[in-house]
Amino acid sequence: MQASDQSPPSGDANDTALIDIKAVSHTFNTANGPLPVLDSLDISIAEGKFTAVVGPSGCGKSTLTRLVAGLMKPDSGEVWLHGERVVSPRATVGMAFQNPVLLEWRTILKNVILPLEIVNSSMPQAEQEERARYLLKLVGLEGFEDRRPSELSGGMRQRASLCRALVHKPDVIILDEPFGALDAFTREDLWQLMHTLREQEPFTALLITHDLRESIFLADEVVVMSGRPAHAQHILKVDLPAKRTLEDLYTPEASNMLAELRAQIRIAQQRDQ
Repeated sequence: MQASDQSPPSGDANDTALIDIKAVSHTFNTANGPLPVLDSLDISIAEGKFTAVVGPSGCGKSTLTRLVAGLMKPDSGEVWLHGERVVSPRATVGMAFQNPVLLEWRTILKNVILPLEIVNSSMPQAEQEERARYLLKLVGLEGFEDRRPSELSGGMRQRASLCRALVHKPDVIILDEPFGALDAFTREDLWQLMHTLREQEPFTALLITHDLRESIFLADEVVVMSGRPAHAQHILKVDLPAKRTLEDLYTPEASNMLAELRAQIRIAQQRDQ
């Protein structure tokens, strides 16, 4: 699962970007005719940064994640990762979704190890299990390694899903509304966990979310997408401490940022009408 070994033309790529989305457009062919979803989208994400993407439903946010992951190819434009053009799925990308999609016939430990089996990791089996157990302990699931997914709560299954996304030490984590189906208490608990994971397992992240509080709590910057087909309408730099607690969401700075995002979302919704 490798991308092309081409290099971007000199001066054409953002030298500081780990992910570089350049003039990407994409259209789906439907029974009712072509459905454009992305229009000349440009987004750059620096290595080690956490970027959230928000916007009205149907504006192409999930399509964007699949293009970055190499699961789809854009109709025009290019996606670059680590200076290589993305043309197919890559082993250096981990993904977590709203539905954890854990395999019921495998234990939690075996579910977490699954990406190492898929990418044909040279890591010995004992090291694979050690890596998985370390991550499960980090997210509070020590002692649940031999349980089946049906024996865990929704929040616990999502913790296991995050471990699975991280087990092969990816450079990039793509998070497509991973906390959207959880109750408020569990969701906020997992927000805090994400900061712990970033400290212990540094990675670059692309988060899709409808929750504006979630976006500013987790991200270094928030991209507001607008239009059908969509483009990047606004980018908000998050002015909160790197190490955050939920109390940071109740500061004047957070209130101002949320107000700015809500205003931009309203503009986006008006354009879509």
